[in-house]
Amino acid sequence: MFRGSAPAKIDDKGRLKVPTSFRRLLEERYGREVFITSVVGDSVQLYPLAVWEDFELRLANLPSTDRTKRRYLERVAYFGQQARLDSQGRVVVPPLLRESADMTGEVVVAGRLDHLEVWNHERLLARFRDQPFTDDDFEYLSERGI
Repeated sequence: MFRGSAPAKIDDKGRLKVPTSFRRLLEERYGREVFITSVVGDSVQLYPLAVWEDFELRLANLPSTDRTKRRYLERVAYFGQQARLDSQGRVVVPPLLRESADMTGEVVVAGRLDHLEVWNHERLLARFRDQPFTDDDFEYLSERGI
């Protein structure tokens, strides 16, 4: 499981150096192959390729006429790219996604259990301010045993 967060940087060539704690787990459990994408373009999701392939199998079971599936796949394909971590643990964020998610300079890499999510640090702090975690959110989780 990927948990916690770590600061990182996007270099001038658009490469993210995956923080050591996440990189170790990623390489040991899944290898270096990843799928980088986003649904709305405000952040980067970095999936171990094996996890993404399992997710694709579940998507494949939905009818091809399912409109939500089609909208989802349009977006993850637009922003997405299969990649491989280099020997230093770096991976290039696709240019379209890098621009959309403002992936320059300081970023935050956060564990999302089965994948990593990368945010522009300032954008993430603004999201926290604009979308606070509420008592209703706590209630929702509590009702589901969490």
